[in-house]
Amino acid sequence: MEDRIQTEWLSIPDVAELIDDTPGRVRRLLDDNVLVASRREGPVKVPAVFFLDGEILSSLRGTIFVLRDAGFDDDGVIDWLLTPEESLGVAPIESLRAGRKAEVRRVAQTLL
Repeated sequence: MEDRIQTEWLSIPDVAELIDDTPGRVRRLLDDNVLVASRREGPVKVPAVFFLDGEILSSLRGTIFVLRDAGFDDDGVIDWLLTPEESLGVAPIESLRAGRKAEVRRVAQTLL
């Protein structure tokens, strides 16, 4: 998708270093839907905008669950979060980073 916001993509070892944990723990975070990653361009990578001040964005997990309930796979979740949403005025991830979790989840729930 060309209209997605630009972000750096982090490998599992990069994420582990960023959050000061092990690659195994990062894989468990992916398995537990705390994070989502994409394999579109080779190895598994996570958008850097999913982190704030060296930590996983706290509002991400619940939003991932709402999107999963709406039938989104990993790539769909990532695309939705990174693509500007008309009703929000910005990409949903930007709203989450600004603390607008409830607004983002309300919009995500309309996708069900």
